[in-house]
Amino acid sequence: MGSTRRTAIAIGTFFLLTHVTSVAGMVLYGPVLSSTDYGSYLAGAGASGRALFGGLLEVVLALAIVGTGVAFFPVVRRVNEGMALGYAALRTLEAGVIAVGVTPLVAAVALAQGTGASANAGLIQALAAIHNWTFIVGPGLICPANTAVLAAVLLRSGLVPRIIPILGLVGAPLVFAMNVWQLFALTPQAPSSFSLAVVPIFAWEVSLALYLIIRGFRGARATTNRIAEPALLH
Repeated sequence: MGSTRRTAIAIGTFFLLTHVTSVAGMVLYGPVLSSTDYGSYLAGAGASGRALFGGLLEVVLALAIVGTGVAFFPVVRRVNEGMALGYAALRTLEAGVIAVGVTPLVAAVALAQGTGASANAGLIQALAAIHNWTFIVGPGLICPANTAVLAAVLLRSGLVPRIIPILGLVGAPLVFAMNVWQLFALTPQAPSSFSLAVVPIFAWEVSLALYLIIRGFRGARATTNRIAEPALLH
C-alpha cells in the first residue's frame, strides 16, 4: 500500500472518529446540557459518570479533528499552500475551543458531587453554560469555515468526485448561519426546524470519509505526484 493510500485511509478514519465521538458524547450528556437545573441533574445517580465520559469523548474528538488537519496538510499543500495552512490552523483552533469547553463541564460535575448542587447552583449553571457556548463557537462557527476551505480545494483539484465538495460548500454556510442565529438569539439550543440545515455538511463528512477509506484519492498516480513533487497548481 502506497503512502498516498495510507494517507487517504488515515484521513477517512479521523473523520469517522469525529462523528462517533461527537454523537456518543451528546447521547451521554445531552440530558445534562438540555436540563434547566444542571446541578440537581449532575447530583443524581449515574449522571456525573455519563457527563465525565462524554467529556472524555470530546477530548478524543478534539484530537481526531487535529488529526484530519495534519493528515490533509501534505495533500492540500500541493494544491494551494496558503489554504493548506489555513485549513490546518482552523482545525486546530476548532479542536482547542472544544478542549477548553471540557474543563468547565468537569468542574460543574465536581461541584455538584462535592459541595452539593444547591450550594453552588448558580456557579454550576454558569460552568455548564460555558461548555454549551464553546460548541456554538467551535463546531458551530469554526467548523463551517474550515469545511469551506477544504471543500474549495477538493473541488478545484478533482481529488474526489465533485458532488462531495459541493455538499461541503452548500452545508458550510447553512451551519454557519444557523449558529450565528443562535449566537445573537442567546440560545445554545437550536430549534428542531434547524435540523435539516446540518444534513448537507453531515453528508459531506461521511461521504468524504467513506470515499477516502474505500477508494482513496482520485487518480492515485496524479495524487502521488502532488504529494511527492514540488509546487503544483498555485
